[in-house]
Amino acid sequence: MSTSQQPDPRDRPARLTVGVVGAGRVGPALAASLQLAGHRPVAVSGVSEASRRRAERMLPDVPLVPPAEVLARAELVLLTVPDDVLPGLVEGLAETGAVKPGQLLVHTSGRYGAKVLDPALRAGALPLALHPAMTFTGTPVDVQRLAGCSFGVTAPEELRLAAEALVIEMGGEPEWIAEEMRPLYHAALALGANHLVTLVAQSMELLREAGVEAPDRMLGPLLGAALDNALRSGDAALTGPVARGDAGTVAAHVTELRRHAPQTVAGYLAMARATADRALAHGLLKPELAEDLLDVLAGGTTGTAGAEGDAR
Repeated sequence: MSTSQQPDPRDRPARLTVGVVGAGRVGPALAASLQLAGHRPVAVSGVSEASRRRAERMLPDVPLVPPAEVLARAELVLLTVPDDVLPGLVEGLAETGAVKPGQLLVHTSGRYGAKVLDPALRAGALPLALHPAMTFTGTPVDVQRLAGCSFGVTAPEELRLAAEALVIEMGGEPEWIAEEMRPLYHAALALGANHLVTLVAQSMELLREAGVEAPDRMLGPLLGAALDNALRSGDAALTGPVARGDAGTVAAHVTELRRHAPQTVAGYLAMARATADRALAHGLLKPELAEDLLDVLAGGTTGTAGAEGDAR
């Protein structure tokens, strides 16, 4: 077929050959999802032994080749490498002539928008930033989790429809993020998802220390309900001793944490202060109760260390 007969990559509905540069947890899952939509993975690159095994498991029979060879074989290339690696990778691929005109070049970094792909754009590539707002395990379950997953989408305006179409083909929901808002967008996701893992892990450790045999079973319903309430009601869902202004209970918490898990105290105090600020701002924490509470959170001794509270 001559060049003039080929469809414009900006709006072609044809099935694409897909390559993956960086066989971490994200790239193989996205490629497998695109395969289900009818596209054809043709090449993948991976450095570590773990990434190579992951690629073989998620994309069987797809050859493992160097990054430049991935670009030589694929019309749609997924750059699924760590954020700090991405700019140098793009520059290197462009400088060595690996980028082909008309090639769809997709990165999955939450931090960056489309401008990080400018070196490839100058080489004729079509730049897309498609960040799945999902945590990945590196197993086939990730493909299922993409169904209904939101993607932060940033691209040149003329490629917006193409970017959103790819997300929909992977079962996701496109959410347009302006280029200058990408760092804030990514910070918001990290604040919620990454810190949630830390909080849950610490909570489970403390429950084990308290003698609970199955902390995951205890926390599951509680945290599930808390998450659901927070997503539905925002700050109105705040509960617990901080929102109630129960300074004695908070003081008891701090005392016990210092005794059993001093490494958790700083995080507890920081989150409690943030909770108190939000509860005050939304009228949940009574101002007359806030003074003693804030004194405890500032390191004071107000409140009875033996006071008891609950998880309401």
